[in-house]
Amino acid sequence: MLFVKRIFKRGQRVKNKKTGKVMEVLNYIKLKSKIMVRCAWYDLDAKEMRINTYDEDKLLKAS
Repeated sequence: MLFVKRIFKRGQRVKNKKTGKVMEVLNYIKLKSKIMVRCAWYDLDAKEMRINTYDEDKLLKAS
């Protein structure tokens, strides 16, 4: 059995290491042996909310 140690809490702001986007954590998803985090952010160009799933290792806590 795999126990998930969650680094981020729901509603917390996180930053993508690669793109630098600041997002909000929605929930955690366990896919096979990976721990994924579903995040949402506001797209200024399209003027709508975007939701995507990221690997927990690719996110940092936003200041």
